[in-house]
Amino acid sequence: MSAEAITSPAESPTLDLSKWRNLPRILVVAGMVLAALAGLRGDAKYFGYAYLVAYIFFLSICLGSLFLVLIHHLFDAGWSVPIRRFCEHTACVLFPTMAILWIPIGLLAPKMYPWMSMVPPDHALHAKEALLNKPVWYTLSIALFFIWGVLTHGLRYWSLKQDETGAAKCTYKMRFYACWGIIAFAFTLTLAIILWVKTLEHEWFSTMYGVYYFAESVWTTLATVYVITLILKRTGPLAQVAHVRQFHDIGVLWLVFTVFYAYIHFSQYFIIWNANMPEETFWYLQREKGSWWDFGMLIIFGHFFLPFLALLRIDAKLALPVMIPLAIWAWLMHFCDVCFNILPPLLPKGFGEHPAILGSILGCMAMLAGVLIMVWLKYFGSHPPFPQKDPRMLEALGLHHPQASGAAVAKYEGT
Repeated sequence: MSAEAITSPAESPTLDLSKWRNLPRILVVAGMVLAALAGLRGDAKYFGYAYLVAYIFFLSICLGSLFLVLIHHLFDAGWSVPIRRFCEHTACVLFPTMAILWIPIGLLAPKMYPWMSMVPPDHALHAKEALLNKPVWYTLSIALFFIWGVLTHGLRYWSLKQDETGAAKCTYKMRFYACWGIIAFAFTLTLAIILWVKTLEHEWFSTMYGVYYFAESVWTTLATVYVITLILKRTGPLAQVAHVRQFHDIGVLWLVFTVFYAYIHFSQYFIIWNANMPEETFWYLQREKGSWWDFGMLIIFGHFFLPFLALLRIDAKLALPVMIPLAIWAWLMHFCDVCFNILPPLLPKGFGEHPAILGSILGCMAMLAGVLIMVWLKYFGSHPPFPQKDPRMLEALGLHHPQASGAAVAKYEGT
């Protein structure tokens, strides 16, 4: 499809999503049934791992959206004004929705994290005892959601306030939140992925794991944002404000994070391989067994080479026959990556050891997707679809204020 078919509301075919209005509820019910049926063949530990896979998958999209909002304000960006509002809504899902959805992980943690029931502790656990003990683990987990709640809802509050008043104060407030928020974001994202995923194998050491998850999160979020922007353009809310620049720049960032993710993942692997220390290498050695080797190869070629080559061309970033399948492929690659990180301690040889867990994972994915879509739609329907009085909206639309006349300039210089 040509760029004009994306950018021109008059030429873009509209979409009628009214027949899909019950889809979130269907996902929730079907997901619960599927997870329950699949879970009948396993114990709570298997369900806990399945739920964690689904949770970390959607957590990455929420955190990635928060990052896009933060850099929008930090760089005083203009192109991203039309997409900022729905990114704010996605970020606000972190609290309280994702906090409530985290409760099953907290309840099942003693069955999932070996260090919680390890007596006496081994050397690795003893070295990390200040962090890896139940009171600190639960306290920090709760604190993460509190910080995310203050940050995300503060940004959206002043964004909505800007819609009412258009005052410069609102812009300054959002910049202030972004200034301290980017530091809090880096710290909380790193701590969250360490607490909830890395400690599944507490013996492992890696100083790049937080950046690895960050790159993965933003990469997946950009694919999701591309699709949401297209849907909102086709259904009407962003028909007049989403143009070539928005789709092109989302595609450019997507390409950037494709390379960045590959660089971080390779750097982690290369440093661990070069150091050749047992407390680090065992993590990769375990993922070379059984079907996890196939997952690793799929991530190398499917997570990097395919999207990298597809996104290199400028016109590809505006071609829906390329971008929509690529977005679906990105979600699949992200799912494989999350499984690659979480499941090997439970299934050392791959899914073949316990096939029912795949049904449980898919059920949890559907259930969480349904819940999050319902919350997001409620947020989106309760507020204007895009910032109404943002001073950078004209720039986003490719419009500019007319230059002052020579007489006005002379008068100004004379004063």
